Amino acid sequence: MIKGCCTVLLLLIGLMGPSLCAANSSKNAQVSHLELFFSQIMSVDEYRNYKNLKELNRVSAWIKGQMQRFGIPCQFQVYVVNNLSYRNVICSLDTQAKTKMVMGAHYDVFSARNGADNNASGVAGLLETARLLALQKSKLKHDVEFAFYTLEEPPFFKTEHMGSYMHAKSLKKQKQKIKGVVILDSIGYFDEHQVQSYPVGLKWIYPRHGNFIAAIGHLASTGLTGDYCDAMQRFNRLECQRFVSPSFAQDMNFSGYLNYAKFNYSTMLITDTANYRNPYYNTELDTLDKLDLNKMTHVIDGLVTMALQP
Repeated sequence: MIKGCCTVLLLLIGLMGPSLCAANSSKNAQVSHLELFFSQIMSVDEYRNYKNLKELNRVSAWIKGQMQRFGIPCQFQVYVVNNLSYRNVICSLDTQAKTKMVMGAHYDVFSARNGADNNASGVAGLLETARLLALQKSKLKHDVEFAFYTLEEPPFFKTEHMGSYMHAKSLKKQKQKIKGVVILDSIGYFDEHQVQSYPVGLKWIYPRHGNFIAAIGHLASTGLTGDYCDAMQRFNRLECQRFVSPSFAQDMNFSGYLNYAKFNYSTMLITDTANYRNPYYNTELDTLDKLDLNKMTHVIDGLVTMALQP
């Protein structure tokens, strides 16, 4: 009964802090939190695409406020494209360490889409990761910077106007010591049937079912992908598959993952593989009812466990 009361409070007033009530002080990801985040990220009547600056600003302001409720200060990284101002949300969990881990997800969508999997799932996952790491800040051995990007979708995709490119460029300019970069992009769609497809040559190596999370990296990020799948294996709740292949990474370049790789950062993409599995990807049917929030919590718990390692 107490748990139900907490869920109602969360939906009515939002997460006001990491210890709103006993039921939500768990060190594991919670479906009820994800439900709240999705309800705020996705508007019924508005689409968060590059043409709708008002909606992008609403979402980015809400993200900033929610992160600050977790005790994580944020600032907008503002930049101008075609005489319009767009903004990333950059938040810092500071432990006074000498190294930093970066975690990112984009909040904009392609065209007039709900974008539940692409990429409200990544944003919701990053928010819950931030909440859990803030609860366990004393265990962190490095700072964590959370970045929520705009302009990752067409027509700005593969251009230097992408929010992830702007952020990666700023990190390089600051000459910060980065332990690694983790991008969450489409992490909510799973299917136990043989629906999984791959770029040419990989279908004989990896599972045909779509009931796993993928950790994709280039050769320099072998340690990251290994650490994440090791963390997932400890929970033994959801299968994790590592892809360390330059060619596959190029085929999965829908994400801002490659912008960090361009600046020689060890970078990992955590994903359900998007259009290689999800038939609703970038369509009007990419809605919340298609996602498995319980399995999303497993993805998040694995990331938190990995981040807390030395």
